[in-house]
Amino acid sequence: MINLYNASMLALGMNQTSQSRKIENEKIVNGVNVTNLFGTINVIKDNPNISKFNFRAKGKWINGGHNQTVINDFDGACQTHARDKPFVFDKDEPPVLLGKDQGANPVEYALAALNGCLTTTLIYHAAAQGIKIEEVESTLSGDLDIQGLLGMSEKVRNGYEKIKVTFKVKADASEEKIKELVDLAQKRSPVFDIIAHPTPIDVSIQK
Repeated sequence: MINLYNASMLALGMNQTSQSRKIENEKIVNGVNVTNLFGTINVIKDNPNISKFNFRAKGKWINGGHNQTVINDFDGACQTHARDKPFVFDKDEPPVLLGKDQGANPVEYALAALNGCLTTTLIYHAAAQGIKIEEVESTLSGDLDIQGLLGMSEKVRNGYEKIKVTFKVKADASEEKIKELVDLAQKRSPVFDIIAHPTPIDVSIQK
């Protein structure tokens, strides 16, 4: 799969020879190609449509609380992209919630998604600022009352009542700068935004 920068170049109509030319002195920080990162930003400034993405997933019930989600293709940079191999996610409930532990449960996946997005956002913005990160670890926990799920009380929220995230970051930066990066991760993370603010959800039934 080509990266976003090269996809953006193709979307702007650059030929294969031009977009495949190796950029000299590419800057890599924290495993992120900062040269391509800023190149992508500049391309989006010229054509904002390149920034539009549509991600999708397909789900299938297996048995009991066990179900699967398959993620493969998505739209972005004015093109459709497909993975070499689809990602398959198994979800289930633990025995205490009548499941068979065939996978983490959906609310645990929500924590994993939040963790992943915050971390990636932190790393990308640190790289953009030239800050080298040695290590990032995080711990997440969420409090949930299943009375909502079971329909026992309308006063109990179905989802998490609160989520706590704790970061441990080792970097070539001051404590103040690390705090700024963690704050920036919260400000720019798509998943943090999805969870922290209401997102319209359209549910339909297909015959």
